[in-house]
Amino acid sequence: MTSAILPALTAKVRAAVHPTSAGPCACGGGDALLADRADATVVRHGDVVAKAHAPDTDPAELAVRLDVAVRLPGTLLGPLHSAATDLHGRLVTLWPHGVPVDRDDPDAAPWEAVATLLARLHATPRAALPRTLPPMRGPAKAARAVDRLRATGPHPAAPPVLRAWADLPPWARAEAPSPGPRRLCHGDLHLGQLVRAPEGNWLLIDVDDLGEGDPAWDLARPAAWFACGLLAPEEWTRFLDAYRGAGGPAVPVDGADPWPALDVPARALTVQTAALAIAKSVAADRPLDEVEQALVEACARMAEVAVRPAEFTPDATK
Repeated sequence: MTSAILPALTAKVRAAVHPTSAGPCACGGGDALLADRADATVVRHGDVVAKAHAPDTDPAELAVRLDVAVRLPGTLLGPLHSAATDLHGRLVTLWPHGVPVDRDDPDAAPWEAVATLLARLHATPRAALPRTLPPMRGPAKAARAVDRLRATGPHPAAPPVLRAWADLPPWARAEAPSPGPRRLCHGDLHLGQLVRAPEGNWLLIDVDDLGEGDPAWDLARPAAWFACGLLAPEEWTRFLDAYRGAGGPAVPVDGADPWPALDVPARALTVQTAALAIAKSVAADRPLDEVEQALVEACARMAEVAVRPAEFTPDATK
């Protein structure tokens, strides 16, 4: 169902593109609904994108995250305005439009670009950032996915997912702060969070989950895909080598085994993805597809192997 805020958000993005025009739109760009979920409604008109953030978005935390995006123009896509505005009780931000990764051409996925951007984000000196940063919200998103799974009621695929979740340490379940030195993290990294800016360079988008935390979390989704057999070894190697080559601090740069650092976050992202897959399949009244079943089976295997202790600790932020 289209959200109630959509007409107002569409009017706002049109006004941003045509601030002095009172007549019909003449740019030929039209309106495009890019997302309409419980946590975000996103509309594009011309070269501008308007985003209505989740209803429970903390205004102070969003302000800090927008500030970070403004400070890191070569890494994060910056907003058109440094402050959010209120629209029918929702915080709204405006952004330049960027070209997303082509989902129909997976062989052209820019693994090197996203890895290099992540390394740059993680290596941001603490002195270049606002004095206080909110926590990275990756573990909170994983916990919310598990809550959604539980709310769907009994399901034959749920037990191994919930067992794998129970085996995780408290910090990965958003029940305690992440251990060790913290870095600036994206918090919800996947290829959909990458766009090509008008200047031609790739940039990271979506600051809603950005904050301080364990940088290994941002490597966890491709790591989980690789471990589940959903990402080819060649692509995983491209991503990991590029991250290391750019000086990324989440894993050892000397070629040592990265899994002691990645094991817990990769398990958490596998659980999160499997939990959402089950919940969505129940909502659509359909069986799990092949990929979704593979995620559940990965959770079952994880329960048979003890969580690896984190033998590698990233350097403290500078």
